[in-house]
Amino acid sequence: MDKQKLKSGPRIIIFGNSGAGKSTLAKQLQEQFELEHLDLDNLAWLDSSPPQRKPLMDSQIAITQFMEKHQAWVIEGCYADLLHMVLTDANEMIFLNPGVQTCIENCKNRPWEPHKYKSKQDQDQNLAMLIEWVKQYPVRDDEFSLNAHRRLFDDFPGKKIEYAANTYGLRH
Repeated sequence: MDKQKLKSGPRIIIFGNSGAGKSTLAKQLQEQFELEHLDLDNLAWLDSSPPQRKPLMDSQIAITQFMEKHQAWVIEGCYADLLHMVLTDANEMIFLNPGVQTCIENCKNRPWEPHKYKSKQDQDQNLAMLIEWVKQYPVRDDEFSLNAHRRLFDDFPGKKIEYAANTYGLRH
């Protein structure tokens, strides 16, 4: 990506399994190209126990408001249903698919995410469940699955790339 493209407003979506590196890459792109960053985890869930998804319309409203407010952005998450809502607004797609074992290792080594957990201890208590969920990525058939992500990738007519390893690094 060059500076001229930046002026025209890159609108990038990043998706993949939990632990694939979506947030890390989104933050790198945010800093490098001065993009606004939206982590779909922050708007997909109700504040409830056990966790429950927000109605899709509520999430769609929040996503639309974000896109109307910002010309250049990166949106990331594992929610194929939410990402499908922005396909026509995005001009670039990045599918992070480094394999289940890499995702598990990334989850184990993940720093505390204060926007998701009250403490590092709370995050660590969720790790075993998260690892089991990550392992099911290739066989699940929901909006978080490899199948849903593959369909999203295949349906996108614009510029797209799939990374099969965490070697994407910063782009130029």
